[in-house]
Formats: sequence, C-alpha cells, structure tokens
Amino acid sequence: MTAHEPDALPDEDDDLAGYDVNGRMCIVTRESGSPEELIRFVAAPDGTIVADLKRELPGRGCWVKIDRSLVDRAVAKKLFARALKMDVKAADDLGASVDRLLSAQLMQMMNMARKAGQFVSGSSKVDAAVRSGAAIAVFHATDAADDGVRKIDQARKAWHLGMETEEEIPSFRLFSESEMEGLMGQNAFIHAAVLAGQAGEGVVKRAKMLEQYRIGGQSRAAGGAGRQKQ
Repeated sequence: MTAHEPDALPDEDDDLAGYDVNGRMCIVTRESGSPEELIRFVAAPDGTIVADLKRELPGRGCWVKIDRSLVDRAVAKKLFARALKMDVKAADDLGASVDRLLSAQLMQMMNMARKAGQFVSGSSKVDAAVRSGAAIAVFHATDAADDGVRKIDQARKAWHLGMETEEEIPSFRLFSESEMEGLMGQNAFIHAAVLAGQAGEGVVKRAKMLEQYRIGGQSRAAGGAGRQKQ
C-alpha cells in the first residue's frame, strides 16, 4: 500500500469489539473525527436506523463519515447492528434517505437566508453580488446554460485576482431546476448568490456537507463540483 492509498476498510467478518460508541469513530473506516466530519445514527423505537443530523436524538448512537458510499457500505455489511449491539434494521435506501434529509436541510436554510436578505437569485444580481464582494458563495442549477455559468465564473475569477484572495468564491451545482421547483416552489432559481450573515454562512456550511456526502472526501465547491447521482 502506498502513502497515497486509503486505509483498507474492514472486511465483512472483522470484529467491531472495542469500538467506543461515544468516541465519534466511523463504524466503516474506524477513523476518528469531529462531529462536523461525521453523521450520527440512532435506532428509532421500532429499531429502524435513522440519521440524527442535528445530533440531538436520545439513545445510543454511532457515526459514519459524511460519505454516501460509506453509509451504503454500513448498510450492506450490517455494521449498525454490530456497532450498537442491538437488533436494528437499516433500510436498503438509507443512503438515499440521508441525501434527501441533507437536501431538505439546505433548502430550509436557503429560505431562511432569503428572508434575512442574505440570498439573491437571477444572473444579474448574482454577477453584481460577486463583483462587489458581497457574495460568499454562488449556486447554479445543474441544467443552467453554460454561458450564464461562464459569465459568473468570470466574475468570481476577476474578484479573486483583483482582491488577491486565497481562493475563489465557492460555486455549487447540486440540483436541477425541476428538483428545486419540487423542493422550493416559487423560490427555485437558475443562478443564486449567498451573502454574508449567519443564515448565509449556514447555507454554505450545509451545501458543503451535501456536496461532500455525494462525492466523498472533501468538498470541491471552490472548483464548482457537479452534482452526483442520488
């Protein structure tokens, strides 16, 4: 194994004995992490495994890194039951369910930011927010026209070079226009910008979490990562 290869994941017959359920260790990779790097899972009263995104549900919990492939692996290997030492049931579509929860959480924060005046949509408003330095992140529908995305990317690059910032303003492409219409109704957008403020920062935090969950590893928002399959 080279220095660039990840540690091998536990085999199906590996024993989880000695796993500290309160130690915030991923039950798949056995790597420790902060609460911001992991998703907590608990057993509902009926024994069903549910994601505890806010980390506030009662009962014994276990953790999985923010990575859809690892959640799917935990389901396939029945690692939730082994970690919690309980007769629990993880639904086959748990990975997709977590994606939906993360998406809904992001949309709720977007709506909060909009009400707080920290979220604008429309290509001209987004371009102006980027060029003025007011934007802390931009969003595009996955099916947005390339020309519109390119113009805003040019504005991001111009601000980055002109102000000599360490990185460009993050760019996200997480949902198609029709998906946003289903989630946000009339608040759906093609292009949007998040402005500074508590709600705006909450949007960026949740967008990075959803993107990381879909692509695995670290968020690639600064480069405008595309949407992954759900």
